[in-house]
Amino acid sequence: MMREQLVLDLPHRAALGADDFLVSDCNRLAVELIDAWPEWSAPAQLLVGPPASGKTHLVRVWQVRSDAMALTGDEGELAAVEAAPRGSAFVLEDADRASFGEQALFHLMNLVKEGGHSLLITARQPPPRWGIDLPDLLSRLNALPLADIGTPDAPLLKTVLLKHFADRQLNIEPKVLEYLALHVDRSLEAAARAVEAVDQAALGSGRKISRQLAAEALRHTQPTE
Repeated sequence: MMREQLVLDLPHRAALGADDFLVSDCNRLAVELIDAWPEWSAPAQLLVGPPASGKTHLVRVWQVRSDAMALTGDEGELAAVEAAPRGSAFVLEDADRASFGEQALFHLMNLVKEGGHSLLITARQPPPRWGIDLPDLLSRLNALPLADIGTPDAPLLKTVLLKHFADRQLNIEPKVLEYLALHVDRSLEAAARAVEAVDQAALGSGRKISRQLAAEALRHTQPTE
């Protein structure tokens, strides 16, 4: 009953696996990017977001729809792209940390355009922050349509916190949830760490999860000033 009272009115989107992808204002543009395929405005699209923001979930959803081949950054994969049937789809995750050299990435983007393919690129940061030395590559990347997953808003953060507690079969009072949503760092990764810390604090002390216990647990998960 408590869990039912705390369920927030956020639409759910099926993702690969048991979890649902939670849609909110901070990630709506990213979801619309996936939905728009194959009618993309350009052959290659860029999806940017911090760790644990949902990029991989959206990539897997898109792979199911497009049958996209995952590229690992090995330059030998360029031959497979060049030989692929027209209109094939490819995905390169974490391009800002992938092992592709700059010339190889530039060549990949040319092959995608020439072959009428689709390419979804993900990264943690926009291209100007990748430290790219090749001007033509940076110019090409900067021209890509970009969907940026922003900082989680309050409804999404609360829902994610609640889901992590539910996964651990823990009931959480509304005032505790409100406290956590206000005091955790605004990221989904921080939300997961906070729930783990609260769970461990409750198990270790044998105490009921309360606002005080949550506050104590958070002090161990966030850096002091």
